Amino acid sequence: MTVTKTDESTRTTPGSSEPQEYDPDAVSSGFPGQTVIALTPDDIDALEGIDGVLNVDAVRTISPDYIQAGDGTPYVASVGSLIPGQTVVLAAGEEPDPAAPEYEVALPVAYVEPLGFDSNADAIGQTVTLAITDAQRTQHMIDATVVGVTEDALANPNGSSILTNDALSDALFDAQSTGLTEEQADRYAAATVWFDPDATEQDISALKDRLADAGYTGTTIADQLGTITAVIDGIVLVLNAFAVIALLAAAFGIVNTLYMSVQERTREIGLMKAMGMGSGRVFTLFSLEAAFLGFLGSAIGAAIAMIVGTGVSGVLSTSLLADLPGLTLIAFDPASIATIILVVMVIAFLAGTLPAARAARADPVDSLRYE
Repeated sequence: MTVTKTDESTRTTPGSSEPQEYDPDAVSSGFPGQTVIALTPDDIDALEGIDGVLNVDAVRTISPDYIQAGDGTPYVASVGSLIPGQTVVLAAGEEPDPAAPEYEVALPVAYVEPLGFDSNADAIGQTVTLAITDAQRTQHMIDATVVGVTEDALANPNGSSILTNDALSDALFDAQSTGLTEEQADRYAAATVWFDPDATEQDISALKDRLADAGYTGTTIADQLGTITAVIDGIVLVLNAFAVIALLAAAFGIVNTLYMSVQERTREIGLMKAMGMGSGRVFTLFSLEAAFLGFLGSAIGAAIAMIVGTGVSGVLSTSLLADLPGLTLIAFDPASIATIILVVMVIAFLAGTLPAARAARADPVDSLRYE
């Protein structure tokens, strides 16, 4: 959970040109036009004392000047961090070990070739230099070992960021803070709060309430993804509406088809009943025929959808979405497909009930005379 100390009076309304009163305790939250009250070591201690909080890590802002490999060209880079529950997709190597005493870094795949490495695997084990300037305008050079290469992330609108382990983050932050007083250095925009992984939604809600009572705002990954989830849910709802319409159209089609079948097979129905077939067996015959039509149509439709969807996903993954390896645009779940086929069969069976009942009620004498 990400925790901030928000001050509504310093938050600029999007699209507003009105100036806001200066607050010396406000720092940027990382979002345009939004500031938060800086967290101090006292705030970190206060968060640790709140019931339900297991651990608190201050989120520090580190702004290196550039990254360089050997005597190669230096490139502007930003240092990123993973929020609880977030993972990265690795193209090679592994994530930096938080507990390792050595300085470890994971490079974005886009930096591999510009830094002079032949491949992702070739970058593993190499040394890169991070330059960072302190408050006295003195530049510090810190070497780190490349342990991994990360793929580009869809949820990273600000570009690729390098990932560092705790030891390297501490070294960079200490270098950046040189010349600052302890009070100036220990200011954080946010803190990461860890709670019981088995906590229920009610427990998490109660923890948010306790944080709010203490003057803090807690935000989980689910909260941060709320907007994206709402958009996806809206798209799924529209697609489900089209699916319902398609099923209703298919049901009417089955009714019409079986009605025509009963009409065309009137003499056949009369012959079957004249030879001793009961009304129940005639009803079952046409009902099973409806269910089979539903199975055949849904199975063929699912097969075509899988072929087309796989093809479209494959084309997009190598063209428009080539920068997002590992992304599956269209996925097919066997259990869901089987469920859909069964649902369509049930709908087809119900749609065929009326024609089957008509066939079962047919008089054999009149049916044999039918031309």
